[in-house]
Amino acid sequence: MMENEYSPSVNQAFLEKLSQLMNSTDAEMKQKIEEMNKMIDGMNTVELISIFDDEIFNKIHKMIEEKKLNLENAILLLKNLGYNKTLKHVRIYGFRENSLNERIEKMIADEEQKKDEKNEKLLADLCECYLFLDNQFSIELLSICASCLLKTDFKKEENMETQKEVEMALLSLGNIGYCGDKEEMCFKEMTEIIEYHQEHRNLTHLAYQSAWQFLIFRLNSGKNKNEVIVNELHFGREASRELEELSKCVNWKDKKEGKGGKEEKELLVIGRWLYVIFYFFDSCNLWNEELAGLVGSLVSVFRASRDNHRETSNQCIYAFKTAAERKCGRVDDLLKGGAVDAILEEIRRPTLDDEMIRDCLIIFVALSSRLKEEDDKTEKVERRAAKRKMFDKMEEEGYEDIIISFHEVVGFLNTKYPYVLSFGIFDYFVYI
Repeated sequence: MMENEYSPSVNQAFLEKLSQLMNSTDAEMKQKIEEMNKMIDGMNTVELISIFDDEIFNKIHKMIEEKKLNLENAILLLKNLGYNKTLKHVRIYGFRENSLNERIEKMIADEEQKKDEKNEKLLADLCECYLFLDNQFSIELLSICASCLLKTDFKKEENMETQKEVEMALLSLGNIGYCGDKEEMCFKEMTEIIEYHQEHRNLTHLAYQSAWQFLIFRLNSGKNKNEVIVNELHFGREASRELEELSKCVNWKDKKEGKGGKEEKELLVIGRWLYVIFYFFDSCNLWNEELAGLVGSLVSVFRASRDNHRETSNQCIYAFKTAAERKCGRVDDLLKGGAVDAILEEIRRPTLDDEMIRDCLIIFVALSSRLKEEDDKTEKVERRAAKRKMFDKMEEEGYEDIIISFHEVVGFLNTKYPYVLSFGIFDYFVYI
């Protein structure tokens, strides 16, 4: 961890609050845990990183062993730590070797082996802690966790307590990349959860995004999954609507506080959607008209975020780049959805950074390459029409100026980044 990514004062304050728990009554301990959880909820990314260290987790483990912190309160604290870590996309390493993680793993295995007196609530809590806090999972434990937490997610009540419980379970499941021998069962059950939500709207925005993340991570594990996700569950339509609804709740005009600044929950969920959309564009082998609408929603988020939330706008550009490079994404839909317009606008901005220029140019390189491919006559007609649209866009925005600017930056960027930009890009624009 970099020195400027560490907040020793927050770390020390958190350790002191942990120490205060030891001499508390049960009622006092519960109240203090609630106060600590509110403290965690208010932390920015840098502050949150600072409390994920061995000293704190070793202290929690020791307090549990010495019965100075009961398991129920420890779980309340650990689940909220993990929830914030996952929501705010904080990466930590080394927890796998920590004694607290070893204890959680053993408790999950022991609880699962019980036949008649299994405590399903305790098992679910432990599974969430494990999936939230660890980064490298045992296949055996993943199988246990997936089966256990999918039971939680089938709860249909719409009260706030149940919604929060389901949100926790789905958010933790979204961290799983592979479920072992229960892969097909888990995919089917998560599909049913999404279908139920589409009919009844019983999930929070974060829970629904997490359910989709679980499915999208499985795109490469079976051909039929593409069909289910794209044409049966309508990923493009659903992701587009979610982005639009969440965007209405974000104050895009407010600048973030800087790296790791406090963010609205809706903005964090948008960031998670953008990550999943990128993964979808990178993995999916199907495309339909709803995905053209998704491109338009990405363009709206990009334009709203580019002044004050550059991390979000960068994610949008990266999604466009992936869609342009992957052959399943239609070039014409990138044009109709406004992605090319947005990229041209970005290139003309005076504050554009080098990496953003690089990504924008890569998009044009990819589009140029795909528009020059040899296909059958019908596709050739469509390709020629798309070329003409691209040319018109360039001309509207100042064709000659943009081409000159390309010549000026391509050589420089080739010296700075490993991704080499070919001067062949100009063949497309000049000889269209």
